[in-house]
Amino acid sequence: MIVLGLTGSIGMGKSTAAAMLRRLGCPVHDSDATVHRLYAKGGAAVAPIAQAFPGVVRDGAVDRQLLSAEVMGNTPALRRLEAIVHPLVAQARDRFLRRSAAAGAKVAVLDVPLLFETGGQVNCDRVAVVSAPRSLQRARVLARPGMNPGKLDAILRRQMPDAEKRRRADFIVPTGLGRALTLRRLAGIVTLLSGKSGRVWPPRPRPSSIRRAR
Repeated sequence: MIVLGLTGSIGMGKSTAAAMLRRLGCPVHDSDATVHRLYAKGGAAVAPIAQAFPGVVRDGAVDRQLLSAEVMGNTPALRRLEAIVHPLVAQARDRFLRRSAAAGAKVAVLDVPLLFETGGQVNCDRVAVVSAPRSLQRARVLARPGMNPGKLDAILRRQMPDAEKRRRADFIVPTGLGRALTLRRLAGIVTLLSGKSGRVWPPRPRPSSIRRAR
């Protein structure tokens, strides 16, 4: 099974591309949706976040705005949050990959907005980056409720530039020239990868684990 990373900066059309990959028969793991579940009432991240950031949990769920205010511009606080959330997301990702492999998937997709920024490409056999002209990107994002140029610029400063993502990608998926072209590009990628073997899944045992097993 090939593990395909799907990423791209805000407003580049990643959600649309993920939906198309599902239509093409690929299981897709949405890391943002996973975080939402972890922060929701009963989620595994609620208790440790409440302990690390008193006051950000309301009615049994993490208040994302309050949490954002705690970590925005505060690198040590952000690192504490990442130490809580990243292992939980990784566990959910591995459960997804096990289910996908058991179901006979040829290509499984990891939809991760900050894939390169967090080093997540090491968990992928190939990476596809969605990209669109900057003017279209800004128009898409500024049309969202509650968004303004200042917020957008702050978000973009935390993300790797689109040009660098495209340079690192195995595949570039255009999303500014019509959905039909985007779908054709994704279909071509899936067809190409479906006949290949992956190196990421199943994970290979570490040498120390082998020695203990003996």
